[in-house]
Amino acid sequence: MNKMYKYLLVAFSLALLQQANVQAQKKDTSINANAQTKKLELGGDTINIKKDTLAKKKHDPNKATVYSAIFPGLGQVYNKKYWKLPIVYAAVGIPVYTFFYNRSWYNKTKYALAVVANGSYNNPDSLGRVDPKLLYFVQVQDATDLIKYRDEFRKDEDYSVLFFLLFYALQIVDATVDAHLKDFNVNNDLSFHIKPNAYAASGNFGISLVFDIHKPGPKPLFNIYK
Repeated sequence: MNKMYKYLLVAFSLALLQQANVQAQKKDTSINANAQTKKLELGGDTINIKKDTLAKKKHDPNKATVYSAIFPGLGQVYNKKYWKLPIVYAAVGIPVYTFFYNRSWYNKTKYALAVVANGSYNNPDSLGRVDPKLLYFVQVQDATDLIKYRDEFRKDEDYSVLFFLLFYALQIVDATVDAHLKDFNVNNDLSFHIKPNAYAASGNFGISLVFDIHKPGPKPLFNIYK
């Protein structure tokens, strides 16, 4: 059992040294990526470090949000998700079409109802301005059906506005989420490794199985305590 504790203590020490090395490497990578030479002094020695000028520029989710808010589909273009453009334009364009369609018929039924209400159904000029599909209702003075059709077109017009706003907002959300996930690492460079742990409060040692996706701060899936 004592040999096991010594083994775990050595492994823990090596893990600390490895972690310190990783932190040092992270500090080095934070140096400005411009094409210039900087000096790093270590105990009187001077080391020249050159950084690559072609540093990868991160995707900006705020730009995707603003572009989509200005005009539908611009955020998807910024994210280079061109295949989503037909979906966005269909989702936003159909409510726009139905709005103008229902708006047009609402005005037509409204005028036909006004002709009946004013008693102008015998006036040729007034009848000539009534849509042929509504002419029968005017001639028989059917105000009830005209009111029903008018209200239906008005309701569908309001629904068109609501759906337009909904899909407009959804395409903004879609562009924003895509931009946030643009720089997320989804490659196959994944690994498992065993990491020793020590708990100062209890004085116990443990072994953790860590799932590493090369993101900061890997978390153990489970611990095996000795």
